[in-house]
Amino acid sequence: MRIIIVGRGPFGEKALDALIRNGEDIVGVFCPKNKSGEAMKELADSASIDLFQPEHMRDIDVHEAYRDLKPDLVVLAFVTDILPESLLDIPSIGTICYHPSLLPRHRGSSGINWAVIQGDTRTGLTILWADKGIDTGAILLQKEIDIAPDDTTGSLYFNKLFPMGIGAIVEAVELIKAGDAPKIKQDESLATYEPPCDEKYAGIDWSKPASDVYNLIRGCDPQPGAYSTLGRRKVQFYQAVLLDTAQTTPPGQIISIGDGEVIVAINGGALKVGKMKGEKGAKISADEFAREANLETGMRFGELS
Repeated sequence: MRIIIVGRGPFGEKALDALIRNGEDIVGVFCPKNKSGEAMKELADSASIDLFQPEHMRDIDVHEAYRDLKPDLVVLAFVTDILPESLLDIPSIGTICYHPSLLPRHRGSSGINWAVIQGDTRTGLTILWADKGIDTGAILLQKEIDIAPDDTTGSLYFNKLFPMGIGAIVEAVELIKAGDAPKIKQDESLATYEPPCDEKYAGIDWSKPASDVYNLIRGCDPQPGAYSTLGRRKVQFYQAVLLDTAQTTPPGQIISIGDGEVIVAINGGALKVGKMKGEKGAKISADEFAREANLETGMRFGELS
């Protein structure tokens, strides 16, 4: 079975490596020209696999390369481009794609972020048959995991969904080779779609319940970073822990500054913040940030000076 793999970053590189180690016939690798494609490029070169680094997957050169390679299957391993339908029609078997949510829930590019932000307790991954829609294709396989109360988007992806996803891609290819790969239509009545989780959605509303504020912070950790203001300064919050303590302190107000932490009141509890970041500079421990930014107990986030 002739396979093309399209991807980027560590996930694309690990997926390519796993398929090579599994003895698959990889006939072409497509990855970006920038830093996110370097690892895949090096691996493809070392394995003597034809390499293509187009500006966009919709480029005419990509279509011609697909035709020349005559793939049976295309594997999408962390692809941000939307592939044109003309490419999906070329492989004789089809195109499969990794998506880090339990489709049809959380379609879109930020499925992990929104699962955490919305307080889901379960998530997982889907290997789907790509079609012209956004994450709308038939499901080949799914794997579920719990979202722990202290999970962040980062911990879910790097500790769970990344390694599980590599194994799922190999498993999906094995099912296809064996002729046992299902095509389960998604239930549109259960479908949700959210936009990319960017700064527009990362602002903290301190009037919301404690769980909402906490879920937003961990859902935006490490990217895009949930934020509030202090005076006219923007401050981002990371490595937060929800403290179940009764509070009469107004939400957003700094309760204490201790060793490696800043405690902030929220509506129905308190929040221990482990790392903070300003508009400039790196992410640092919360107490170090407090010293550098001259934070004091009693100051309140979200208020303009």
